[in-house]
Formats: sequence, C-alpha cells, structure tokens
Amino acid sequence: MKITGLKCAVIGDNPVVRIVTDEGISGYGEIESYKPYLKPAVLTYTPYILGEDPTDVERVMLKIRHRGAFKPWGSAVSAIEMACWDIAGKAAGVPVYKLLGGKVRDRVRVYNGAVRFPMTDYNPEDYAENMKKMKAAKEGFSIIKQGIGFHSPMHREIPGFSYADAQRGASHGARNRGLLTERGLTHTIACVEAMKAVLGDEIGLALDCGPGWMAPDAIRLAKALEPLNVMWLEDLITGDYVPYVSADVYRDVTRSTSTPIHTGEQIYLRQNFKELIEGHAISIIGPDPCDIGGIAELKWVAEYADLHGILIAPHGTGDGLLGLAALVQVCATLPDNYIAFEYPTGKPDWWYDIVEGLPTPIVVNGFIHVWDRPGMGVEFNIEAATEHLAEEDRDFFA
Repeated sequence: MKITGLKCAVIGDNPVVRIVTDEGISGYGEIESYKPYLKPAVLTYTPYILGEDPTDVERVMLKIRHRGAFKPWGSAVSAIEMACWDIAGKAAGVPVYKLLGGKVRDRVRVYNGAVRFPMTDYNPEDYAENMKKMKAAKEGFSIIKQGIGFHSPMHREIPGFSYADAQRGASHGARNRGLLTERGLTHTIACVEAMKAVLGDEIGLALDCGPGWMAPDAIRLAKALEPLNVMWLEDLITGDYVPYVSADVYRDVTRSTSTPIHTGEQIYLRQNFKELIEGHAISIIGPDPCDIGGIAELKWVAEYADLHGILIAPHGTGDGLLGLAALVQVCATLPDNYIAFEYPTGKPDWWYDIVEGLPTPIVVNGFIHVWDRPGMGVEFNIEAATEHLAEEDRDFFA
C-alpha cells in the first residue's frame, strides 16, 4: 500500500486531514477547532510522505516528526499520524487499539471538557450555580473541570484581582500573567469552596488555572486547597500555546503541596516530557493527541509516566469527533495511571450528522464504551459531509 495523496479541508472550524492510498483506503485525522489556519501547514508535508506505506506508521513519522513543534505546530504531524493509524486498522480489519497492544479496559472514563454551561459572572455564587448545572448534565460525569484565575475572565472581571494589567483580546492572543493581590487569591479560593460545596465527595473537581500564575501564588493556592481534595490544578505556570516547559518551577510547586499539579496539553513529543517526568515535577500529565505527535506518542509518554508514579489525564477539548474516536482507541490501551480524558464534542452540531459509528448516547454515567470497528471506528457520511465543504475543498472526498 502506498500514499498517493494528502488532503486537508476545514469542516466547520476543524481542519481535517485525509490520506489517500492506492488501495482505495482513506484515513482521517482531525485538528483542534481553534486552528483553522493550519490547513496550509498540513499540505507542506505532502512531498515527505507520498509513496510511503501508511501502515508503516513509524516510518512515515520519521519523515515528518522533526518538522513539528509545540502547539499549534505539532497538530499537522499529529493528524497525519492518526490518519495513518486509521488506515492501518482498516487494512488489518481491526480497531486501532489492537495495533497499540490491545485494550486493558472496555470503557474509558471522560470528564466534561467541551460540555460547558455559560457563566454570566465570576463570583462564588455564579460558580456554585454552574456546578449545579454540570452535576445535572445528561452525561453523568464523575469528574468536572472548571476554569479559574487566568484560565477564565476572572482576572479581567474581578476588580483588583492582580497587580498586572489585564490583557484583552482573543483567548490565545492575549497572554495574562502576574502576581495576584490578596483579594484575588481570596476570591479564587472562595469560588473553589463554593463549587466543592455543590459537588461534595460525589464528583471530583479539577481546576484549569492558567497559564500565568507566579510560583508563590501557585504554592499558596495549592496549599489553601489541600483540605478540599480537588482532582488537580492544571497549567498554573505554563500551558496552552506556551512553547516551553518550566519543569524546575513546577517541581517547586509540586513539592510544596499535596494538591495534584497537572500540565502538558501544549507539549510536543516525548522528549519534552522527559524533565517533567524524570524530575517528578508534576503529579499528572495531560498531553493532547492532536498536539503531542499522535496517539502512539501519547501512549509512550503515558507508559513512561507510569514507571515514575505519575498519572495521566489527556487533554482534548477541541479535538472534535474524529479526535474523540482517537482518544477512545488510545485510552483503552493505557496503563493504570490513566484517570480520564477531556471529552470533545462536535461543533457545529451538524458534525453529528456527518460522522457515523459513534454510540448513542456517547457518554453514559461518565464513561464511553470502547467500540470494535476497524480503524478508528468512525467514518464520514460523505454525501452529508460534502454539503459542508467550502468551494475550494469540494474535491476533498474525491
């Protein structure tokens, strides 16, 4: 089998990769919905993979892996990798999890991720009300994550929150960072206490915090929240779109508290997790298969983390329905350090009309049952999907 074409179309907001072969089997991979601008970047990889056998996934990756980088630039490589696995599974007639070593669980736990309810304000009572809605969500999540601090409008909307001037703009265009005031720290803690009062010990509470916290504030927050037994504090120091790791700073925070510290969604390749894992700089890693370099890379890092007593809760909020399928396949194979992955949804809603193979409902009591169809186990309804292609992408399925 040989690769004869590499295509990319933006469907809704998500760039979708299609690898075409000379045996009539196509494989698909998806990039986060926040990155529609990556289509041209995907196509630059065409000359490096044409003529390769996509079922020799690692050989294909050796041609392109060194051409990626931290989020967002690892996404193109990751999508190509997942499309290759999709082809390999279809060609072998088995689900991808079989090719990754086989599943160790029949269902995978997920947390809310892209399932959110809008907030009108950012005071303790607003967070409590939001948790009531999340607790009642039809998916029955056993872990709920909520944004606080610099990973929410809190730093802009609460007067005197920090000593830094709040930067306004697109969520990934404005980088906010700075020392919190006592009022800001007290407000943050009060919001977390309000959420825990609603969730109690029935549902775990994870907190998306940054990036942007200074180490002293991160330590104060983590220590103050110890009695609440939160699941983790995510991306305090670095995180989304930050092109470095800062393992030494994370180590200082982690060693100062019993509250689990989590990071990793923006990190590309296993080499960039090495210092975090070997130095026990964090408690939980959260790689995204659409950024780390694909699902095999994610599994390797998960196993290496497990050797060092570090947990894994993969990121995935914007990965779309094809990304969801990839997460289900790889997380079925992960060691016992696996907690849950961040649940992505199809946006716009018509994505559910153009993808076939997903269970109905997808999430039951916080879990997704691992399906057994070949490849990633989902396929496009090509006729329905074609209606949503831009004019320039009308030949995507041809």
